[in-house]
Amino acid sequence: MKTTNKKEKTYIYTLGRRKRSVARIRLYKGKGQTLVNNMAIEEYFRGIPSICYLRPFELTQTGGKYYVTAKIVGGGKSSQTGAFVHGVSRAFVKTDAEKYKQALKPAGLLSRDPREKERRKFGLAQKARARKQSPKR
Repeated sequence: MKTTNKKEKTYIYTLGRRKRSVARIRLYKGKGQTLVNNMAIEEYFRGIPSICYLRPFELTQTGGKYYVTAKIVGGGKSSQTGAFVHGVSRAFVKTDAEKYKQALKPAGLLSRDPREKERRKFGLAQKARARKQSPKR
């Protein structure tokens, strides 16, 4: 009978959500490269200012202390950015709630934005509320 030496859990796992995007976040302590879907974060979020997706690190002043690997599915780049930020913020609160919550909560990074696209109703035109134009007379 073989005995395997299991690795110790060295990361904090959280979920972040925004619209239809779901980000599965692993927050590691130490220095490393932050990866999103096996790509460098700057490469993955190309065209989006780094201030947006690095905001949790900036507010908590943890620039080189932590790094992240993330798997993000669904939605567009903007909502994926929001999901990433939400997940990383939740991971920081899991590490040390007293220390990081007071920095992240007022910025609104810990609350999930519930706004989603409204579903299309039958009998209407293309969108959720768009109707066919009625005749003038």
